[in-house]
Amino acid sequence: MAGFDKRVSSYEEALEGLADGMTILAGGFGLCGIPENLIAEIKRRGNRDLTVVSNNCGVDGFGLGLLLEDRQISRMIASYVGENKLFEQQLLNGELEVELTPQGNLAERVRAGGAGIPAFYTATGYGTQVAEGKEVREFDGRNYVLEQAITGDIAIVKGWKADTYGNVIYRHTAKNFNPLMATAGKITVVEVEEIVEAGELDPAEIHTPGIYVDRLICGTFEKRIEQRTIRA
Repeated sequence: MAGFDKRVSSYEEALEGLADGMTILAGGFGLCGIPENLIAEIKRRGNRDLTVVSNNCGVDGFGLGLLLEDRQISRMIASYVGENKLFEQQLLNGELEVELTPQGNLAERVRAGGAGIPAFYTATGYGTQVAEGKEVREFDGRNYVLEQAITGDIAIVKGWKADTYGNVIYRHTAKNFNPLMATAGKITVVEVEEIVEAGELDPAEIHTPGIYVDRLICGTFEKRIEQRTIRA
């Protein structure tokens, strides 16, 4: 219920029930707004044969890239995979199944899953490999591809601030995929930088209502920069 205290005391408790073969929805874009401590806990637990849905798969040695090191991910659904050499190696070796999805389609598939919409038609991808094997229909003289919604067993989300009831605020660009993922998991776990008492957040500033959040934990974050460009 939205009015219950959602806080848990450890990352072990936050991911209680995670099992081999589950589908994990992970917020973040590049290394911005990723649930880095929850990812580290998944690595520590050693769960395998995971399907992971995220915009990308982190980088070598950080973010979701950590889960590739012990081959915990068997299937990845993402829109971009260009920053991870280990990912490339496992893909080319046939160790990792990859479903590349246009970024807007990925966002809408997750949003639809969270809204209880099983599928939708989109023009994006028509006439390309993205549409292979999928139903195509014509509307007003234009062809559209049927895309199925995405849901997951567990959604791992990074927020900026939350109250004890699980109402979450994201900060700037770190909002990215996080609100979508939060709605589409059977269990949604959110880690944040600060937790305040219920009633302290301005209701107009809340991005994810607590009704979507099952577990909440306060952590510390490295917030690694993916690519840094400075003047010579």
